[in-house]
Amino acid sequence: MKAFRVYVEKKPAFRVEASSMLAELNENLSLDIAGLRLVNVYDLFGFSKELVSQSAYGVFGEKVTDDVTVYEDAGNYAGSSKYIAIEYLPGQFDQRAASAADCVRLLDPGAVIRIKSARLLIFPEGTPDEALAKVRHYVINPVEAREKDMSVLSDSAQAPVKPVPVLDGFTAMKEEEFPAFCKKMGLAMNADDLREVVRYFTAEGRDPNETELRILDTYWSDHCRHTTFTSEIEEITIDDSFLKSELEDSLRLFADMRSELGREGKPLCLMELATIGARWLKAKGRLEDLEQSEENNACSIYINVDVDGEPQKWLLQFKNETHNHPTE
Repeated sequence: MKAFRVYVEKKPAFRVEASSMLAELNENLSLDIAGLRLVNVYDLFGFSKELVSQSAYGVFGEKVTDDVTVYEDAGNYAGSSKYIAIEYLPGQFDQRAASAADCVRLLDPGAVIRIKSARLLIFPEGTPDEALAKVRHYVINPVEAREKDMSVLSDSAQAPVKPVPVLDGFTAMKEEEFPAFCKKMGLAMNADDLREVVRYFTAEGRDPNETELRILDTYWSDHCRHTTFTSEIEEITIDDSFLKSELEDSLRLFADMRSELGREGKPLCLMELATIGARWLKAKGRLEDLEQSEENNACSIYINVDVDGEPQKWLLQFKNETHNHPTE
């Protein structure tokens, strides 16, 4: 099967994003660019002509709002105009391409395809090169993207594979070196946290590689382990308000539940507040279907669900975390 390139541009009446970006570039970069066209570019591999035709409108563009142009080669959509083309670096996740591929597989579930996407910024012919240089620096984040060679239609680009370095001397670090090491590596953990990591790998009898340290550091971040929820609460005061008596009643009920469960010696924290109800109901025999898990869930219970006549055991979860939890 041949490779194809698809260009998708909004029809003139719908070029709101292009107008907004032009205004942003001119204002933020002190430029006077006369016009800008934005085009989504898709390089298609493993497609038949029929599948490209099926996908052109409905996957890559909409008939009402978009002009879709298909080439069986790289094509020259910009003509003699000046342009900047931007694509993700090899190895970076391409959300636009991944979503398009999912939609194509709805049309042909057996299709073995690959899609790469790019953004094409087309400027008037007379746009000065120095203005393009400013725009190029402004719109391309070198951490995740690069300028695309529009003359090439190839699926060969791969992310370079680099060896993962072992952090030689990690377990030999002294306490006074921990703060500087955290700063040098840009770690979320602090010196006290790092001490535990050093202690662990010392017991393992080896230095970690950088990937191991980065994974631990990600899990150590407040977003993953929610230190806010496990920080000990030393005092709770209730300000005067029309809800003061109700809040005081709730706080007394919480204290009574902790006392009944023998948890008064446990740290008082927000996670304790969140989970005490399920713990108390379980102890009273009123929550026999509670899920037993290592996760600190306020309440997840097993329920039977009829799925097309077939009974299935599902989990009904009342509360898990304050937001989506990356470590899950």
